Amino acid sequence: MKIYTKTGDLGETSLIGGVRVKKSNIRIDAYGTVDELNSWIGVIRNIDVLNNPLIFQNIQDLLFTVGSHLASHPEKGRMKLPEILESDIVLLENEIDKMELELAPLSNFVLPGSSTENGFCHVARTVCRRAERCTVELALNESVEPIVIRYLNRLSDYLFVLSRYITLKQNGNDIPWLHK
Repeated sequence: MKIYTKTGDLGETSLIGGVRVKKSNIRIDAYGTVDELNSWIGVIRNIDVLNNPLIFQNIQDLLFTVGSHLASHPEKGRMKLPEILESDIVLLENEIDKMELELAPLSNFVLPGSSTENGFCHVARTVCRRAERCTVELALNESVEPIVIRYLNRLSDYLFVLSRYITLKQNGNDIPWLHK
């Protein structure tokens, strides 16, 4: 597989199914943002206080699946894509529930950055929210499986709770937002 093809040199790319679109197309923005998110998950998976690298590999695998769904033309993409299952969302919910058992309840908003690692989770969370917004916008005009949006929504929740969990495991404290 050749890395450079020169077929995108004029600002277009191909979707799964062969349809050419501008690289500024919302579909490209959506799966490009998912790709960016996947890179941030790659950073997070190496945080020392976390002892569950399989969850992060699962998330990264699922993000590739999400990206393939977003990269597929809704009418002409005939390739059989891996499925996103309800159990994938339940896995995130179960992980959130496990972490929350150890966390103090929130009484106010918290600021990102109680540690570098906490900040990485918040950056990933905001990139995830952007991917979700792009996907919702795409769904206004084209077919998008609702489970894609649900997965991204739950993943952003997971990343928020993970940021707090990392702070706990580092014996730190959440930074409360103290409005003036």
